[in-house]
Formats: sequence, C-alpha cells, structure tokens
Amino acid sequence: MLTVGDTIPALTLPVQQGTDALPAGETIDLGTTNGKWKVLFYWPKDFTFVCPTEIVGYGELQQDFEDRDAVLIGASTDTAHVHFAWRKSDERLAAADFPWIADNGKKLADALGIVHPEESVAFRATFIIDPDNVIQHVTVNGLNVGRNPAEALRVLDALQTDELCPCNWQAGEEPLRPAA
Repeated sequence: MLTVGDTIPALTLPVQQGTDALPAGETIDLGTTNGKWKVLFYWPKDFTFVCPTEIVGYGELQQDFEDRDAVLIGASTDTAHVHFAWRKSDERLAAADFPWIADNGKKLADALGIVHPEESVAFRATFIIDPDNVIQHVTVNGLNVGRNPAEALRVLDALQTDELCPCNWQAGEEPLRPAA
C-alpha cells in the first residue's frame, strides 16, 4: 500500500460529477496539482449502506476543504454511469457535488494497494495529498466501518500548519513549541 511520503500515481481516470447529463467521457488528471491539496477518499461500492453516509458527510464539508485550498475527490470501483444513477436516485448524493472517480478497472485502487482481496472492491481509504502530489496522511478502514470526515479536515488543518500538533489539536489552537 502506498503511504506517507509516496507520490500519488499520475493517472488520468474517468470521473463523474453532477446530475445534469449522462457521463460523456470526462476525466480527472491526478498528476495535475494546481497548487492545491487533494483529499481523496474511496468507498467500496455504490448503492450500499455505509458509503452514502460518508459521501454526504464529506459533501457537507466540501466548502471547508475548499477554504483550505483542498480539492475533495471521491472514488469507488464503480463505473461513471453507476455513479450517475446513484446520484440521480438520492438528492443527498446529488448535493455532494465533487468529482467521483469511476475506477472500475481498479487502476488507481490497485496502484494504491487498497483492493480487498476477497471482495475485489476498495477498502474505505482516505489519502491527504499535498500540492506536490506527495501523500501526507493515510487512513484505511474495513468495509463495514465508516469514517469521520471532520477528522480528515482536522488532520488537513494540522498538516497545513507545518508545526508539531498534539493529540486532539484543533485549528486555532497553539501548536507545540518545544523549549530550545
């Protein structure tokens, strides 16, 4: 599995966003940085139970991520058409208007090392990637346990301070200042 210090693969992948039109070959280039952080999170499969709670949770914080110069990117091993159908079927998912990678070929999931060996879907993995495309944080959950998007935002805040941040540190609090 790729981890902290590794570079995110510079792949161009199918992506789906919005509900205005059927997917028409749109892509996302993960090699492009635009000077932004990326918060990339995978869920196992569309039309399931835990996954929409995470997507909605991240979507509710989308503006907070953007305020920190971070691009929110979702992904699963489903197709762009399945993503589109799922968004059309649930207004909460339609409101989570950030790009969803359609990694049905598992190119990125395999490169990241996050494919469940028996289920052949991605684990619930979150990668926080700096503007140089270097992974700075990774969390991976099993298939049955959802994540806390607010924790990903807290970790992003801590990483962006470039300081020593203690346990449970929150944005606005002082970082650690060791005595000289």
